[in-house]
Amino acid sequence: MAHAQMNDQEARTQRVFRALMWALAYPGCIQPLAGEGLQTFLAIGQTLIDLETSYYTNHAELNAHLARLGARFKPPEVACYQFYPQFDATSLQILRNAPTGTYLSPDESATLILGAELGVTGSGVGYLLHLSGPGIPKQVELAINGIPVEFWKLRQAKNIYPMGWDIFLVGSEGIVGLPRTTQVEVKNEWRT
Repeated sequence: MAHAQMNDQEARTQRVFRALMWALAYPGCIQPLAGEGLQTFLAIGQTLIDLETSYYTNHAELNAHLARLGARFKPPEVACYQFYPQFDATSLQILRNAPTGTYLSPDESATLILGAELGVTGSGVGYLLHLSGPGIPKQVELAINGIPVEFWKLRQAKNIYPMGWDIFLVGSEGIVGLPRTTQVEVKNEWRT
């Protein structure tokens, strides 16, 4: 009896799905993910979105690629998956109204996929995140830059369990998952 073989696209989607799953299971731990820049965001999009989901991105080139997947482009107030390859002050303003779900339907919240620099490289203001909560033994520290510090204040205000955002930080080193249950404290800002 012959076994079905996965084609290259199916195998890549399965690898990305596993990386996303492990990223949420072990918050703060970088999960390797092949690809760079927009290719990584497109691979995540190909894994997460389909004809029954909605997405938003403020990045024109990524939007052109994601539109071909058949998902519905929706405004950020209702989109299930939101992609921000370059996260800046404008992105922060857009996110203020992203859905966080309800007490009866917490699954109606947005999943955020944000570009970031993981580690101490790059330019701008970097900082250390102290992470704690389910899936984290004691505490994890994550060096990050590329995301305004104000984002973490907004996230804290929006995350009222069971409501809140699940987040994937995407950098050249891989991805980091931050479920809504992860407590985030910003420490030790520096300029690079």
